[in-house]
Amino acid sequence: MFIVPAASAQKIGDVDTAFQLIGPDHKIVVEAYDDPKVAGVTCYVSRARTGGISGALGLAEDKAEASIACRQVGPITFRQPLPRQEEVFSERMSVLFKRLRIVRMVDTQRNTLAYLTYSERLVDGSPMNSITAVPIDRATAIPVK
Repeated sequence: MFIVPAASAQKIGDVDTAFQLIGPDHKIVVEAYDDPKVAGVTCYVSRARTGGISGALGLAEDKAEASIACRQVGPITFRQPLPRQEEVFSERMSVLFKRLRIVRMVDTQRNTLAYLTYSERLVDGSPMNSITAVPIDRATAIPVK
Protein backbone atom coordinates (compact mmCIF):
# COMPACT_ATOMS: atom_id res chain seq x y z
CA MET A 1 0.00 0.00 0.00
CA PHE A 2 1.35 3.39 -1.01
CA ILE A 3 1.14 6.45 1.20
CA VAL A 4 0.26 9.30 -1.13
CA PRO A 5 1.84 12.66 -0.30
CA ALA A 6 -0.32 15.75 -0.42
CA ALA A 7 -0.26 16.81 -4.05
CA SER A 8 -2.95 18.91 -5.53
CA ALA A 9 -3.87 19.70 -9.09
CA GLN A 10 -4.00 23.17 -10.53
CA LYS A 11 -6.40 23.44 -13.46
CA ILE A 12 -4.62 24.97 -16.46
CA GLY A 13 -7.58 24.91 -18.85
CA ASP A 14 -10.14 22.80 -20.67
CA VAL A 15 -11.82 22.35 -24.04
CA ASP A 16 -15.36 21.16 -24.75
CA THR A 17 -15.61 17.93 -26.71
CA ALA A 18 -19.38 17.34 -26.79
CA PHE A 19 -22.35 19.60 -26.17
CA GLN A 20 -24.76 18.55 -23.42
CA LEU A 21 -28.26 20.06 -23.41
CA ILE A 22 -28.53 19.77 -19.62
CA GLY A 23 -25.49 20.16 -17.40
CA PRO A 24 -21.88 20.90 -18.35
CA ASP A 25 -20.43 19.77 -21.67
CA HIS A 26 -18.03 16.82 -21.90
CA LYS A 27 -14.48 18.18 -21.68
CA ILE A 28 -10.80 17.48 -21.84
CA VAL A 29 -9.19 19.08 -18.79
CA VAL A 30 -5.49 19.92 -18.42
CA GLU A 31 -4.12 20.03 -14.87
CA ALA A 32 -0.65 20.63 -13.42
CA TYR A 33 0.74 18.56 -10.54
CA ASP A 34 3.96 19.61 -8.82
CA ASP A 35 5.98 16.63 -7.62
CA PRO A 36 5.82 16.94 -3.81
CA LYS A 37 9.32 15.48 -3.30
CA VAL A 38 11.13 16.91 -6.33
CA ALA A 39 11.13 20.71 -6.50
CA GLY A 40 11.36 21.96 -10.08
CA VAL A 41 9.32 19.15 -11.72
CA THR A 42 5.70 19.61 -12.79
CA CYS A 43 3.52 17.02 -14.49
CA TYR A 44 0.76 18.09 -16.87
CA VAL A 45 -2.10 15.62 -17.22
CA SER A 46 -4.92 15.83 -19.76
CA ARG A 47 -8.00 13.67 -19.29
CA ALA A 48 -11.65 13.40 -20.13
CA ARG A 49 -14.33 14.75 -17.82
CA THR A 50 -17.88 13.57 -18.32
CA GLY A 51 -20.52 16.29 -18.38
CA GLY A 52 -24.28 16.18 -18.37
CA ILE A 53 -26.39 15.81 -15.27
CA SER A 54 -24.36 12.90 -13.85
CA GLY A 55 -21.12 14.85 -14.37
CA ALA A 56 -22.56 17.94 -12.67
CA LEU A 57 -23.62 15.84 -9.67
CA GLY A 58 -20.26 14.05 -9.47
CA LEU A 59 -21.83 10.68 -10.26
CA ALA A 60 -20.34 10.15 -13.73
CA GLU A 61 -17.47 7.77 -14.37
CA ASP A 62 -14.81 9.55 -16.43
CA LYS A 63 -13.10 7.69 -19.26
CA ALA A 64 -9.79 5.95 -18.53
CA GLU A 65 -7.81 7.80 -21.20
CA ALA A 66 -5.20 10.24 -19.90
CA SER A 67 -1.95 11.71 -21.17
CA ILE A 68 1.00 12.99 -19.14
CA ALA A 69 3.99 15.25 -19.80
CA CYS A 70 6.39 16.07 -16.96
CA ARG A 71 8.95 18.84 -17.36
CA GLN A 72 11.68 20.61 -15.47
CA VAL A 73 10.18 24.01 -14.63
CA GLY A 74 12.93 25.28 -12.31
CA PRO A 75 16.08 24.17 -10.52
CA ILE A 76 15.66 20.54 -9.46
CA THR A 77 16.20 19.75 -5.80
CA PHE A 78 15.21 16.68 -3.83
CA ARG A 79 13.41 17.27 -0.54
CA GLN A 80 14.32 13.76 0.66
CA PRO A 81 15.60 10.46 -0.75
CA LEU A 82 13.14 8.86 -3.18
CA PRO A 83 11.90 5.28 -3.23
CA ARG A 84 12.61 3.54 -6.54
CA GLN A 85 8.86 3.60 -7.24
CA GLU A 86 6.22 5.73 -5.55
CA GLU A 87 2.71 6.95 -6.16
CA VAL A 88 2.88 10.73 -6.42
CA PHE A 89 -0.80 11.48 -6.90
CA SER A 90 -4.14 9.69 -6.83
CA GLU A 91 -7.59 11.11 -7.52
CA ARG A 92 -11.07 9.59 -7.78
CA MET A 93 -12.57 9.46 -11.27
CA SER A 94 -15.91 8.08 -10.10
CA VAL A 95 -17.85 8.00 -6.85
CA LEU A 96 -16.66 4.57 -5.75
CA PHE A 97 -14.65 2.52 -8.18
CA LYS A 98 -12.12 4.33 -10.38
CA ARG A 99 -8.93 6.29 -9.61
CA LEU A 100 -6.39 8.20 -11.70
CA ARG A 101 -2.86 7.45 -10.51
CA ILE A 102 0.55 9.00 -11.20
CA VAL A 103 3.57 6.91 -10.25
CA ARG A 104 7.20 8.13 -10.21
CA MET A 105 9.95 5.60 -11.00
CA VAL A 106 13.66 6.30 -10.57
CA ASP A 107 15.97 5.12 -13.37
CA THR A 108 19.32 5.39 -11.58
CA GLN A 109 21.31 4.07 -14.55
CA ARG A 110 20.17 7.01 -16.73
CA ASN A 111 19.69 9.52 -13.86
CA THR A 112 16.10 10.01 -14.97
CA LEU A 113 12.68 10.21 -13.33
CA ALA A 114 9.91 8.39 -15.22
CA TYR A 115 6.26 9.24 -14.53
CA LEU A 116 3.43 6.86 -15.44
CA THR A 117 -0.27 7.70 -15.41
CA TYR A 118 -3.05 5.11 -15.55
CA SER A 119 -6.49 4.49 -14.15
CA GLU A 120 -7.34 1.78 -11.71
CA ARG A 121 -10.73 0.25 -11.10
CA LEU A 122 -11.76 -1.68 -8.01
CA VAL A 123 -12.58 -4.77 -10.08
CA ASP A 124 -11.01 -4.31 -13.51
CA GLY A 125 -8.32 -1.71 -14.29
CA SER A 126 -7.56 -0.27 -17.70
CA PRO A 127 -4.41 -0.93 -19.73
CA MET A 128 -4.66 2.65 -21.07
CA ASN A 129 -1.60 4.53 -19.82
CA SER A 130 0.85 7.28 -20.66
CA ILE A 131 4.49 7.76 -19.66
CA THR A 132 6.98 10.61 -19.67
CA ALA A 133 10.51 11.08 -18.37
CA VAL A 134 12.53 13.94 -16.88
CA PRO A 135 16.30 13.54 -17.25
CA ILE A 136 18.30 14.94 -14.34
CA ASP A 137 21.69 16.57 -14.95
CA ARG A 138 24.47 14.02 -14.28
CA ALA A 139 26.02 16.48 -11.81
CA THR A 140 22.94 15.99 -9.60
CA ALA A 141 22.59 12.42 -8.38
CA ILE A 142 19.06 11.29 -7.56
CA PRO A 143 19.02 10.30 -3.86
CA VAL A 144 17.38 6.88 -3.59
CA LYS A 145 16.20 5.13 -0.41
